[in-house]
Amino acid sequence: MLKLHSIGAQIASRRKALGFSQSALADKAGVSRATIEALENGRSGELGFSKVANILSALGLELKLQEANLQRPTLDELLEEDRDDKGLDRRR
Repeated sequence: MLKLHSIGAQIASRRKALGFSQSALADKAGVSRATIEALENGRSGELGFSKVANILSALGLELKLQEANLQRPTLDELLEEDRDDKGLDRRR
């Protein structure tokens, strides 16, 4: 399952690749800059689908639905998730 911090990291990466500031993306998506900042840093609570959809649309991204993988994760998947989590740790 895709976690909110993972979505936020992808949004930040795409925003930077497009050369948008957080404020520019917020204006384009019709949300506050604080919403963008919180989402990108995995601190946002319940955003609501329309806000997330507006942010993704402003970046040329979309959500994709697929069948859930109900199997246990592999060791490689767990290690990859751990590496992703450590990469987001700003305290280092």
